[in-house]
Amino acid sequence: MVYELVFCPQCGSDLPEESNFCLKCGIITAKGIEQGISYPWNWEKEMEKTLSTASREIEKAFKSVKNSIKKSIKKDAMICPHCEESNIPDSKFCYKCGKELNKA
Repeated sequence: MVYELVFCPQCGSDLPEESNFCLKCGIITAKGIEQGISYPWNWEKEMEKTLSTASREIEKAFKSVKNSIKKSIKKDAMICPHCEESNIPDSKFCYKCGKELNKA
């Protein structure tokens, strides 16, 4: 028997065309939905846990980015000694004249 491969909509794994569920992540495939197959586990509870975890991780990431932005805003601007243009903190080169900025 020759299998035609399809892809999992969630994790992208290769699947045989006849698959009702993904072999890697367990999500139901389009074929499974077409055939009216139901999940063998409480997928709603698992999805809720997954989304809750993702929400917490996204919140942590936003806090981290916010703190990084706050730190960079507090730093003094880099003033180019050549053209006296104000550059963002931690710049190595002037955005206006292109010359190297001294961090003395």
